[in-house]
Amino acid sequence: MPAARLHLVRHGEVHNPRRVLYGRLPGYVLSDAGHRMAAAAALHVKNVGRPVTALVCSPLERTRQSAEPFTKLFGLEPAIDERVIEPVNVFEGRRMQQALANPWNWRHLVRPSIPSWGEPYVSIVKRMREALDAAWDAAPDGDVVVVSHQAPIWLMHLSVAGAPLRHDPRDRRCSLSSVTSFERSGDGWGEVEYAEPVATSGAVDVGAV
Repeated sequence: MPAARLHLVRHGEVHNPRRVLYGRLPGYVLSDAGHRMAAAAALHVKNVGRPVTALVCSPLERTRQSAEPFTKLFGLEPAIDERVIEPVNVFEGRRMQQALANPWNWRHLVRPSIPSWGEPYVSIVKRMREALDAAWDAAPDGDVVVVSHQAPIWLMHLSVAGAPLRHDPRDRRCSLSSVTSFERSGDGWGEVEYAEPVATSGAVDVGAV
């Protein structure tokens, strides 16, 4: 039998004292607060009372660390799926305010609907849907948890809602360690719940655009 519900979980806060856009760069791991956030997300899913039978995560350090509390609570080892990874971005390793102050970088902002600064939105949605379909079909009867990143989760939300993919990254409703839940009917996905298990108002790094 296929899965019953799929939960897209964003990773916790990253230790990022330089406040750079870290993207896919190695070495960006969870802060102490980030570990607590990840634990709160796992406990939230546990307290919902639904059986979780499969765990998937992005290959980046922060998502693998955010999957660890799910392993402890549900006894599941995460399957690594490159398709749920953070999109590439030409501004990786830079502080955004400084990068945007340089007119040479403005060429990367000319087509925000694509976006011109990184992986096309349509490409992100395509790989996310492929990954979620595969996880859904392969899972035993029960729920699936996929630990991913803000942009892929938000774009999945927009796609399922039938909304335009172009958006202002500052307006994403996808806080640290949030849980966005979906169900699939036939070949279509529907969003059924959104939860923020932990307050992030005191977070130092809430995620780079």
